[in-house]
Amino acid sequence: MAEEIQLSVKPREIVGKQVRALRREGWIPLVVYGAHVQSRNMQAEERALRAVIAKAGQNRLIRLDTGDGGQHVVITREIQREPISGNFWHIDFMEISLTEKMDIDIPVVLQGTPPPTKSGEGLLIRGLESVTVRVLPTDLIPEIVVDVSWLVNLNDAVHVSDLKLSDKIEILTNSEEMLAKIIPVKEEVVETEAPVAAAEVEVVGKGKKEEEAAAEEEAKS
Repeated sequence: MAEEIQLSVKPREIVGKQVRALRREGWIPLVVYGAHVQSRNMQAEERALRAVIAKAGQNRLIRLDTGDGGQHVVITREIQREPISGNFWHIDFMEISLTEKMDIDIPVVLQGTPPPTKSGEGLLIRGLESVTVRVLPTDLIPEIVVDVSWLVNLNDAVHVSDLKLSDKIEILTNSEEMLAKIIPVKEEVVETEAPVAAAEVEVVGKGKKEEEAAAEEEAKS
């Protein structure tokens, strides 16, 4: 079963410009919505919220505790941050049903070092950074780990079709999409000018002197 992370929240009555005062007091405004629930305004203590988001990201289950016995299982849908400081500004949570499948993007994590990158012959490039799946919330996984150490030859690649996931997880992303590939390292070719032969220099120099002498004779005559 997917791990659930707890977060204490409170109903929020403050809206609009007054929310700024709420932030100054250390609270972050939240909105909780879902397909089968009415949208609700909530707030959470900033320090606790920061710890939860750092652990949950956007694809782990969070159980919101309203303090009055009410609990809601959600996932993070949108995080708005203050442009300069990067502090939380507003967060949207989507409430989900544990018995209904959902479509969600799972991040892809590359693990291992391919031999061609060790030898300097190849360069590892990555393709998709996430894969879309359909899954029950209880079977949700935080990430998809892809071992790239078996990419031993240049132009070897890992595609979505190579993923081995649980039968409970349906992959929706095109199976031909590339996740990682080894490409050859191009050698830098430095172009240099061909050296001028000494004989050629002498001929050019001699011809120039003869032209100057002829010009002087013509001037005298």
